[in-house]
Amino acid sequence: MTMSEKTLLIELFQPFAQYRNPFTFYYAQTYPLPPKSTIIGMLQNALDDWYGHNRGVDEWWNLKVSVHGGFESVFWNYQQLIKATKAGISLVRFRGKPTLWNQNLPLYGFPVTSQRSPVLQQELFNGWLYILIRGDRGFLGEIKEALERPRKVLSLGRSEDVVFLRRVEFIVGKEKKAREIAIKYPTYVGVSTEMLRKKEYPTYSIPVKVVFKNDGKPVRHKAEINTNTFRDVEFKSVIYVGAWTFLKFKEKVRLEEYSIEGKRLKVVTDESASGWL
Repeated sequence: MTMSEKTLLIELFQPFAQYRNPFTFYYAQTYPLPPKSTIIGMLQNALDDWYGHNRGVDEWWNLKVSVHGGFESVFWNYQQLIKATKAGISLVRFRGKPTLWNQNLPLYGFPVTSQRSPVLQQELFNGWLYILIRGDRGFLGEIKEALERPRKVLSLGRSEDVVFLRRVEFIVGKEKKAREIAIKYPTYVGVSTEMLRKKEYPTYSIPVKVVFKNDGKPVRHKAEINTNTFRDVEFKSVIYVGAWTFLKFKEKVRLEEYSIEGKRLKVVTDESASGWL
């Protein structure tokens, strides 16, 4: 960490969540914790800077993120989702009235409507999350101010997955070295399994960067989004370390430990293993 960088803690409660795993098709699996791209999206929304128009795309995605916490339970929700065509949903005049239109049929309010797809969605219930953000102290100060005085209802994941902020503050961690790290609050760690003595950890490929592009150039405003816009996603392979688990390495690794009212969050910071995404 450089002298110009600081670490911002965001503690929040989330009643319901669904962080969609795009590699599941016959049902909608959720990631156990929000990926970096989802967290950055929440922060961009808080600052009204969805596409990096004010700050720039790279400055947003250069922020480092480490997420910790978990949910009380997992449940399945049966839904019928709208199956949109490539042309998308449009507004047309039908039988003398403005009508939402999809698949050459009205979307709502008529005996025959456009097709819905039945989908089982895996969802999370009652979550406590501790999100650490590292970056330029001036930028983090803007994020902190926006979260302390939100101008809108904030969500993490889907628009209906609202969050309740409990704490936003700058914190300082202690540097340590260890071969065995006791993890109380689940987290993601990017690490090669060759470094681990214990290898029984679930592995996920999570999105860490999402940039919308038109003809290869990043979109700077929502008005630029069209049916030809390309969603460029960068994924990273991570292990998911669950609650009350020992993360065991073959050699000692560096880590940072943050203490918040008796709670200890541990972030691996070694060259080939990192909890910073």
